[in-house]
Amino acid sequence: MMQELTQKITKDMTIGEVVRAYPASAEILMEEGIHCVGCGAANFETLEQGLGGHGRSPEEIDEIVQMLNDAIPSEAGSSEDLIITDNAARKLREFVEKQGKKGSGMRISVQPGGCAGMSYNFDLAEKPLEGDHVVEVLDMKFYVDGESFELLRGAKVDYVETLAASGFKISNPNAKSTCGCGQSFQ
Repeated sequence: MMQELTQKITKDMTIGEVVRAYPASAEILMEEGIHCVGCGAANFETLEQGLGGHGRSPEEIDEIVQMLNDAIPSEAGSSEDLIITDNAARKLREFVEKQGKKGSGMRISVQPGGCAGMSYNFDLAEKPLEGDHVVEVLDMKFYVDGESFELLRGAKVDYVETLAASGFKISNPNAKSTCGCGQSFQ
């Protein structure tokens, strides 16, 4: 009896859906010649249409979809916690090593400001403050104060590199609206 595997990413999803749900997929798509990850076409063009339009065969499309599924970062925490991807933890390790601050972690906080009312703040920190929630992924520590943690509950922190920008990105299901740059929310 053959067992069917469920994939999180399918060729029928729009490019925009894939990149919003799995920001790290943008890099893979760009390596495969799909540079419209941030343009308007990404919102209506499926992976199959985009890859087919760039000359990929049905077999190649299936291989790329499988590659995207294989690259979905493993996540620490559950839907009730702050989710930190392995990719974000690896990038934090790289920053800490470059800064010569071995043993440091990252403080993530939500501050008033930004064009949508609240903004995300990322800083290196040597240790947690009293009352901080600590999320550890790949031996890297992320510190979040209690108030910020409540606003970030269920959110996912990832590190994304695209042609337009690179940096830590938060996908926050609690945000009622976000600004165009994605750095602030309501």
